[in-house]
Amino acid sequence: MSSPNANTPRLPGPPGSGEKEDQVMQPVLFEIFGEMWKVQARLGQGGSASVYRVSSARSSSAAVKEFLLDAQGGDYGYLKERSVLEDIQGHKNIVTLYGVFTNHNPLSIATRCLLLELLDVSVSELLVRGSSQGHSMWLIQHCARDVLEALCFLHREGYVHADLKPRNILWSPDDECFKLIDFGLSFKEGHQDVKYIQTDGYRAPEAELQNSLAQAGLEGDSGCTTAVDLWSLGIILLEMFSGIKLKETVKSQEWKDNSAAIVDHIFSSNSLVYPAIPVYHLRDLIKSMLHHNPNRRSTAEAALISPFFSIPFAPHIDDLVLLPTPVLRLLNIIDDSHLHNDDEYEDIIEDMREECQKYGSVLSLLIPKENPGKGQVFVEYANAGDSKEAQRLLTGRTFDGKFVVATFYPLSAYKRGYLYQTVQ
Repeated sequence: MSSPNANTPRLPGPPGSGEKEDQVMQPVLFEIFGEMWKVQARLGQGGSASVYRVSSARSSSAAVKEFLLDAQGGDYGYLKERSVLEDIQGHKNIVTLYGVFTNHNPLSIATRCLLLELLDVSVSELLVRGSSQGHSMWLIQHCARDVLEALCFLHREGYVHADLKPRNILWSPDDECFKLIDFGLSFKEGHQDVKYIQTDGYRAPEAELQNSLAQAGLEGDSGCTTAVDLWSLGIILLEMFSGIKLKETVKSQEWKDNSAAIVDHIFSSNSLVYPAIPVYHLRDLIKSMLHHNPNRRSTAEAALISPFFSIPFAPHIDDLVLLPTPVLRLLNIIDDSHLHNDDEYEDIIEDMREECQKYGSVLSLLIPKENPGKGQVFVEYANAGDSKEAQRLLTGRTFDGKFVVATFYPLSAYKRGYLYQTVQ
């Protein structure tokens, strides 16, 4: 699938010249399948591609990944990622590829593009915005399960992701799950076509060895396996638990000598923050992913049956602020006195609906009169974009002299009528 044209002015530069991204002007419009999509923002950029948030008059928002020509003036990066994505579509924890197109800008420089599902906050952003004590057990469990589900599927299909890191795990507000992105280094197990895989800080020992041999012009015995993905996930989960970036730690000699002891120390340091049994299960799960010998490392399938996933957790209020969903929960608005007068209660319902509809299409609104959820206002929007805008504009406003607290709320729980009475 391709599109004949797009209005994307750039500064001059010959194809394959290796223009730096800051020398390339941001596109204004993409013409995608006969429809004009406006570029709203650049979401990210790398040496080979940039990612933009785009929207059109008739369609919901999406993401465009635009590839620059490689050093040889070719499309290898685009063709590689397109090939992998087309082969692994259909799993709920892997980003959806909507289509591919060619962008012709006014300077007649064609670029290859992927039209992708628009996702939200990355685990990298969550690590930056989280507390120094680490994230909640609910969030760690949610992320771990979603990524392991994706890896189970990916590995069954014979693929190694080969660049698992916090920046490549993104939250889907509408599906309420984490999804994997960026398959530019992925390869079929046993057919590794890229020597330098994974990112510093999340690179498995066997990948480090392979890189060192390649730099010396030597060949290793065999390529890396799916085990490298489990190593990366183990480091990610350890960072989420500890609230500490571990790049320097995993490069240290102490880590190489006895990584298990360092993991034990991190968990003992946080033992007062979390309940003991889930902590031990999480510790053992992470340690099973961090064996230096890849043959002893847990598989994704085996990791999913860890006792850690049998324990139910409720989200922390910080989780509900950080992870957007289509449902907004408003606190500090309704007094008990408002709930027992039917006329006043109905007036409040209508007032709240009218106010919330200023920010988007409201599908439903609920104010429970009894616990659980007594006095909380739950607003279900048509999509997470509307609820995000409402959360941004309502947070900190006053209602009857009180400051409004606005968090998101799990759509799945709301649909089941499961309302948290209190979320600490």
